[in-house]
Formats: sequence, C-alpha cells, structure tokens
Amino acid sequence: MMPITRDLIARGARQHGSRTAVVFGDRSMTFTEVDELSSRLAHTFIALGIGRGARVALLVNNSLASVPVDFACVKAGINRVPLNSRLSLDEHARMLEDTDTSHVVFGSDLADRAAELSARFPERTFIGLETGSARQRSLLDQAQSMPSDTPDVELAPDDVILTLFTSGTTGTLKAAQHTQRSYAGICRNVLLNLLPATQDDTMLHAASLIHASGVFVLPFWLRGGKTVILPGFDPSTFLDSITEHRATAINLVPTMIQMLLERPDFASADISSLKSVIYGASPMPLATIERAMQAWGQHRFLQYYGQTEAPLCIAVLRPEDHTEDRLLSCGQPAIDVEIRLLDGEGNEVPQGEPGEIVIRSPSAIAGYFNAPELNADTFTEDGWVHTRDIGQFDAEGFLFLKDRASDMIISGGYNVYPREVEDALLTHPSVREVAVVGTADAKWVEAVTAVVVLEDGTVENDALQGSLVAHVGERLASYKKPRRVVFAESIPKTAVGKLNRKALRDELRDAI
Repeated sequence: MMPITRDLIARGARQHGSRTAVVFGDRSMTFTEVDELSSRLAHTFIALGIGRGARVALLVNNSLASVPVDFACVKAGINRVPLNSRLSLDEHARMLEDTDTSHVVFGSDLADRAAELSARFPERTFIGLETGSARQRSLLDQAQSMPSDTPDVELAPDDVILTLFTSGTTGTLKAAQHTQRSYAGICRNVLLNLLPATQDDTMLHAASLIHASGVFVLPFWLRGGKTVILPGFDPSTFLDSITEHRATAINLVPTMIQMLLERPDFASADISSLKSVIYGASPMPLATIERAMQAWGQHRFLQYYGQTEAPLCIAVLRPEDHTEDRLLSCGQPAIDVEIRLLDGEGNEVPQGEPGEIVIRSPSAIAGYFNAPELNADTFTEDGWVHTRDIGQFDAEGFLFLKDRASDMIISGGYNVYPREVEDALLTHPSVREVAVVGTADAKWVEAVTAVVVLEDGTVENDALQGSLVAHVGERLASYKKPRRVVFAESIPKTAVGKLNRKALRDELRDAI
C-alpha cells in the first residue's frame, strides 16, 4: 500500500531536518521548524474542536505560514477548503455554503473580506491566522504553547484532506475532493513525470499555492529541495527573483510567460541556475513558446496537461519534444496515467480518430462533494474519470487536444465559464441578449468577449462598454470581466434556437 500524505511529510522532516525548507521574503524556516510549527498548529486545531473530517476554509494569500498551515491540516485529518482571494464576496459565500465549513482561517490582509463573510455567516467561527481579536488570540499565537510532536490521530487513506473548487460546463461550482492517498499520488506523479527534485533544487513560486503551483511543495519537501514563495507574480521583479534565489525550477501559466517576454531584460536575465520551466493550465500560443525557447533554450521547457480532477500530469511534453511538429500537442501520457479516447457511445475510437479523453490515475480525486448525479456522470466504478475534453493521438502517441466538450474559456490560466458571465450581464438594464465566448489574445491566450444585443432605444458607446464591464466586476471575480464588448443586432442560433457559440467564435475571429 502506498504511503499517505502525512507519511510523506514525516519522511521529509526526518531526512532533511536542518536544511532550509521554505523562504518568504527575508525570512526562512528549516524542515524541522516547518514540521514542528505544523504539529503545533494541528494540536491547536484539535484543541479548538476541529478534528478529523472537519471542513475548514482557508482565506489566505501566500506567506511563510502557507506550508505549515497546509501540513497542519493534513496531520489533524482536516479537510481544508482554500478560498481564492481573487473571487468576489458572493462567490466566497457560495463556497462556504456548498461545503458547509465550520471554521474559516483568514490572513491579516484579508480581514475585511473575512468580516463581510462573518456578517453573512454568524454561526461560523472565524480565526485570524496572524492577528487576533478581543475574543480570540491568533492561530499562530495559540500554537506557541502547543506540543511540537505530530498529534496522535488515526487517519485512513480515503480521508478527504483537500477540497478544491472548479467549475462545471455551465459555470456551476464543483468541489473536487482529494484524499490522503490521492494527494500522495500527485507527489509521485510530479516526481515521475516532470522533475526528479533533489537537495540542490529550488523552486520559485509566484502563483498562489492553492493552484497548481502548490502541488510542487510536497515533492520538493520529500527530496530536500527548497521552496521559495513570492507574494504574487510581478513580472518586473520575477526575473530578479530567479537570479537572487538561484531557482532551478519555476511553474508558469502561458500568460505569465507572455508578460515576461515583454520585459526588455528577458533574454539577458541571469537564469544560469534554471533547469526547468514548467507550464500548463491553458493553451500555449505557438509564437509565445517559440520566442521563449529562442531566448532561454528549448532544453528548459516542459508542458503538462492536467485537470483539478487529476493533477498534475495527464500528459507531458518533454523538452526534447518541443519541436515544430509537436508544439501543438500536450505531450505523451504520464507514466502513471492510463488514457482512453471514447466516442459518444462509450466505445474506444480507432487510432487517429478524436474522442473524449477518459483517464485513470492514482492522483485522481475521490469525487465531488455532495454531487451524486455529477459523480455518476464523471466517475466509473473501476476508477475512470471523464474529462469532457476531446483529444486525438498521433501515430507516436502524442495527444492533441481538439476541443473542449464545454465552452470554457481559459484566460490567463484561469477558467471562465460563459454562462455565469452572461447571467451577470443580463441583470444590466441595457442588455436584452448576450453571448460570451473566448477570442484569441496575445497576452491572455483567450480574452473573455461579450457579444451584446441592447434594449431598444439604448445608445451604444464607449461609456456603456465600460459600464457593462464594471457591472460584471461587481458580481464576479475581476478575471471574469469581459476584456472585449461587441455590440450586435443579433446573435447566431442553432436550428433549435440555442446559442451557436462556434458560429459566433468564427464570426469574431474574422472580425477582430
């Protein structure tokens, strides 16, 4: 039987105790210090009545405490529910409702949002990570008096330790559940397929650790590598951070690479330490990756294709395969992943034909929380996961994505679903009809584009465009706002009267 996530945390601490494990700004912690603080925090959770199986929301940004807090939840058997700080108040509220969390741990920089949520959910307990209140000391303060040994909690491989929100085909939030077993499987997947981290390696994290970047922490921890955490991605300082920390690995979404390419010092930056530039989360424009390789060398780049339901790698495009005829593929199947392509009847398609990508992997989630119908549609009893992506294998086993079964837009590495943007726009008094699609964009890969039919008598102008964008921003996360608003007299429909998004995308491609 494979070790569970808690076991891997213990191994890393025991094997690399005095080495530097985590760096944030001018502060750092050794493996022993991270391990002991995470144990103290785990004991604190338990003392507060938060034990095995409890769901706790984490409203925190990147910090020195990020890794200890996550490890503490694993040790206590807590199901942590990260809340992306970029989301709106309504979106956070829906997440708390959908997962029925008992407690919310919040960072000091997000205290205002925590106060807004507390007003909506007075029955939930809100705990400041770094700052306390008149009623309660901060979590870190309470932890100082707790034991530094791992709490004696009986855990099982199928215990859920992480619930990550993703979106369905209509924008409906889905709560994907990872277990002690599956998260350990992610660690194995990364080490097998992307990079065999060593004690000499340092990974620089600019994206939020609740996203794909966070899955690299445990593999580096297990191998004695260093995790350097930045507050966020700032293209003006990121290149300097690579040099300063002698980073050997970075993980970026294509939009980040595009932003770096715009820096005048991109080609001249000191990246002599850098061995692996890992990218994924959205399609990579051919021109972007070609420019990046020309400046930094083909030998550094690795692409992964994965989903929240099966991180991190379903397929990998290795450096040696970053060639002209393969750059449009997402690589070959990961070593520990099975892939089948199925037609609409559930039969495997002939070689060279497109079909739905269905996968089986030790890193796959245990299902969605409180969604029996969706689970029945997505997961089979023998462990296969329906991705709803359409793919096609070439003769050498390289997987090419042909389309998405849904109409999801991937803008800057973030998933945006047209329906929720359309619903927001339809509440504007000037909007009669709207359709939202993704259009090609040099910076964001795909730009959220709204085609709007106005109410009679409404005058189309730049001010109205700005008003519509702001209207969405008041209701949804900033990255979901339309980057383009196009006024039209009508929107193309199918024969049965449904929005014809493909025809609309074709029209916009010719017009923009």
